[in-house]
Parts: sequence; C-alpha cells; structure tokens
Amino acid sequence: MSFIETQQKFMDYIKDPSNPLPEGIEARRMKIYRELFFNNIDGFVSNAFPVLKSLYSEQYWQERVQQFFVYHDCHTPIFIEISQEFLLFLQTEYTATEIDPPFMLELAHYEWLELVVAVAQEVPQQKIIDMAVMDADVISAMTLSVSSTSQIAQYTYDVQHISEDYRPKEPTEEPQFFCIYSDFEDEVSFLQLNPLTAQVLAYMSQFDSVQCADLIEWLSVTFTDIEPTVLQQGCVDLLMQLSAKGIIREFIED
Repeated sequence: MSFIETQQKFMDYIKDPSNPLPEGIEARRMKIYRELFFNNIDGFVSNAFPVLKSLYSEQYWQERVQQFFVYHDCHTPIFIEISQEFLLFLQTEYTATEIDPPFMLELAHYEWLELVVAVAQEVPQQKIIDMAVMDADVISAMTLSVSSTSQIAQYTYDVQHISEDYRPKEPTEEPQFFCIYSDFEDEVSFLQLNPLTAQVLAYMSQFDSVQCADLIEWLSVTFTDIEPTVLQQGCVDLLMQLSAKGIIREFIED
C-alpha cells in the first residue's frame, strides 16, 4: 500500500470509525487520534452555535456534529471558518427531522453572523464620525459607507428571542430585519430595523461608499409617495442615528 493510500485510510477512519482500521495501527491509538480531531470540531461548532445547541439533547447534538464530521467536505483549513462550513452543511446537505425546529436555518445563520462580525477587520478608509461636531449640513456633505464590522439580515422568525424557553412554531406576520454590528467597545450588538432603514443599509452595502446626495436621490426615486423634504430630513436623521452607533462611517480615500 502506498503512503497516499495509507493516509487516506487513516483519514477515512478518523472521520468514521465504521471504516476498516488502517493496517499496522492499533485501535487504541486511532481512538485517541479520532477523539482529538472530533473534539476540536465539536468545540468550534458548539461555541459558534450555543443557542442552537441548547435546543437539543447532548446526544442528538453530538450525532449532528458527527454527521457533519463524516459527510461534509470542508473547503477551508481555517478553524474560524468551520462555523461557516457547518452552516453550509445544514443548508445544503442535512435533512431536517421532526426534532429540528422550523427556524433552525435562520437561527444558525443569525448565530453565524455574530461570529462574522466578531472577527471582522476594520477598513482603514472608514472613519468613525465625531458626533460632537455633527449636524445635518455636515453629514449631508460626507461620503459615507456601512461599517465593515456590520451585517444586515432578514428573517421570518424573531430569532433574537429564541432560547430554550422560547421556540416559536410559526413565522412572524412581518419580516424581521436586523443589523448585527461591533460597537465602540468591540462588543457584538444587535439592532432591530424597520423596513425602510433595512433598505437604506442594504442599498449602501452594495457600494464601497455613497454620497449622501446620491442616497437621498435614490430614496426619492424609490419612495415617490413620500414628500421629498420629509424624506431628506428623515434620511439625514437616520444617518446620524446610525453614525452614533458606528454602523455608518465616513469614507475617506487614501
């Protein structure tokens, strides 16, 4: 047997001990190797999805992580990205059972975004806006951008309230919009959005930067039923509120 074949059998057994034991390696040693690998994966997944894990028995959660460990072909060696791979596994490979809540995928995505924001890197061109000198005229003249440490999401369940004691069976009547962002203390925070605010942030997120005047023009074209002066004042007020949280930043070219 070639070295590559031996490696493959070694990996196959680590992923699934129902496979044949590699020749020349005792079962006790392989059990140790396998537990080291599996426990690492289980730790990363469990830490990334604590609320989702809390909804299951320990046995069922272990079985699910085992399925991921055996069947999913990870495309990244970076440990921090294992949570994304687990989310992909749930979305594309895992078949939900009657034990799984209907909001499983949305909750998993919500928890994954929390990790994404926690490890996101600042963009040097994005500068925190000094609210002490801020007014409507100043922010209207700025080039703005959505912080690189912010994520916008939409869900059909109120995922922010889900816990062991609250497990909704039906979606909410209206979609739920959120901004998940890193605050000034580098803590992950959550802001529930109204539909208009969500649309503004989603629009701005398409670009590296947006001129305030261009944003107001887009709003005027999109929301023709709102008086332009009311829309402009509302937009400026919204931008100032989001700037105070660090979600909106001034974009300064190098």
